Amino acid sequence: MPDQETIRCVLMRGGTSKGLYFHESDLPVPGPARDVLLKRLMGTPDVLQIDGLGGSRPITSKVAIIAPSTRDDADVEYTFAQVSIDSDEIGYTGNCGNISSGVGPFAIDEGLVPAVEGVTEVRIHNTNTDKILVAHVPVADGKAKVDGDFALPGVPGTGAEIVMDWSGTVGAKTGKLLPTGNAVDIIELSDGSRVEATICDAGNPAVWVRASDFGLTGSELAELNDNAELIGKMRELRGKAAVLTGLCEDWHEADRTSPGIPLAGFVAPPASYSTLNRADVAAGDMNLRCRLLFMNRLHESIAGTGSVCLAAASRVPGSVVASVMQTRVPGTLLIGHPSGVTPVRVEADESVHFGLLGFSRTARRLMDANAYYPRSTFAER
Repeated sequence: MPDQETIRCVLMRGGTSKGLYFHESDLPVPGPARDVLLKRLMGTPDVLQIDGLGGSRPITSKVAIIAPSTRDDADVEYTFAQVSIDSDEIGYTGNCGNISSGVGPFAIDEGLVPAVEGVTEVRIHNTNTDKILVAHVPVADGKAKVDGDFALPGVPGTGAEIVMDWSGTVGAKTGKLLPTGNAVDIIELSDGSRVEATICDAGNPAVWVRASDFGLTGSELAELNDNAELIGKMRELRGKAAVLTGLCEDWHEADRTSPGIPLAGFVAPPASYSTLNRADVAAGDMNLRCRLLFMNRLHESIAGTGSVCLAAASRVPGSVVASVMQTRVPGTLLIGHPSGVTPVRVEADESVHFGLLGFSRTARRLMDANAYYPRSTFAER
């Protein structure tokens, strides 16, 4: 076309997120030109992303960039990008657990990793965190399987179970499970309130607080997005946690300089509630409830890295997360979130060293296509 260019990409659902997957060789080198292109492809900035491929929500405005690895301990290199929606920004500060679950199938189907019938192990070097993830991907006839009987809350139907091992991602951004060295930190907010928080770094850094300390039950759903006062307090809490972990210098700038991390979430003891799809969840089906805020909005389920971090924090004696658990299942944390209950595998010794830390997801290739973008995209850059 005379006024448009094309670039090949694959639209994939990974876990409860959706994004564009690229071969790194098809993109400009890292820098302003790449950022401009990715934002234009997504339709950012625009609250609806109506002129791009983004889905107007943080969980559908994501990018995976993949290449063969030259490392001895990895098969592929993977860079994650979170594209903002209504602001002209793109972030590379952290990883996305759900999008990560699509990297193995992409690598197999694109011929980056030889397919092994039954299960293919894909060692993934995440460049955002400089950590290794291992995906165990079901394979049949040389391609990643799609059909299976594993159900993931937040995704209709069932699919082939992809087991993700994140035990190598403790201290993903800060080098420590507890970046401040404390199981609990007291964070003082501008209104004078003092909040007990656990700041933990596994998968991605996150700050966890009790729902009750913010006047919540822990079963809230989309109404959280309309509570401007609450969102404002959580923005401040997340910003001050970012300062404590060295991710930014001024908490007021956290949304700009470190928009995706740390994650921030409310936790509460088990209780019965109804999901976003009006399904009933019994208190006995979970170990705790969690409501995660991502990009200052309620996450419709729970981020993959958030679930890893929450599971790790649950094994820290005296943590806020440990304090709300009323039951404990050996080797597993059952998280009650807005879309249902998700299990996370977690095995730790008394010194909180992890033998296993991970989760299962499904993924599916939705479209293999040429994406169009105007030639004028780079005209004024």
